[in-house]
Amino acid sequence: MNKIFLIFVLIVLVSCNKKEMTTSLNMNTNYFGLKEGRFVIYNVQEMFHDVDLIVKHDTNTYQLKTVIGEEYVDNSGRIGRKYYRYTRALSTDEWSIKDVWVGLITTNSAELVEENQRIVKLIFPISLNKTWNPNIYNNNEASEVTYEYIDQAAIISGLQFDSTLKVNQRYFKSLIDYQNQYENYATNVGLVNKFYKNLVIDNFDTLDVQKGNEIHYQLVEYGFE
Repeated sequence: MNKIFLIFVLIVLVSCNKKEMTTSLNMNTNYFGLKEGRFVIYNVQEMFHDVDLIVKHDTNTYQLKTVIGEEYVDNSGRIGRKYYRYTRALSTDEWSIKDVWVGLITTNSAELVEENQRIVKLIFPISLNKTWNPNIYNNNEASEVTYEYIDQAAIISGLQFDSTLKVNQRYFKSLIDYQNQYENYATNVGLVNKFYKNLVIDNFDTLDVQKGNEIHYQLVEYGFE
């Protein structure tokens, strides 16, 4: 009887551990928000700088909408989902298709194929000691990105998110260069904020921009179609 009881307890413990591991894994992958029908709308601001031109600082604002679509099988037999991107100048305008990317979740990473460039966006399981090269599968310059924080509550555009993380993609500052690039993700949503600056500056002054570009995405709405 004692042996039977012990075996029963062990089975229960193993089942609970498996359930906890599965839940933990799901929480990780949910940061990428790769569920069919999920949409996110962003306000986007792009800025281009060149003091040698007539228009030295040019700004373009618009809205971007991403929609997770149907399954897609790549040349390696991996199953992903189409990642539709639409744009419009004003919130009252009709959406116009911009392009179609592909999102994938593997056993240890979340990837986005942007304009035929495969980029590793997140690494699983998510933890603060993780570092990776997002360009390991493409010909872009290798870099090292890290998680700055994970599972933090945040308010973005007045919307409450229980769990967000920040991926530090690049930070560099010198006499003439300033690069600051990061992304924020929220569980069950995906990307909620993107910040990108790649600038030539004067004498360490990040406000005295000579050349370069910057882009900022900020989520304003999300849901399912």
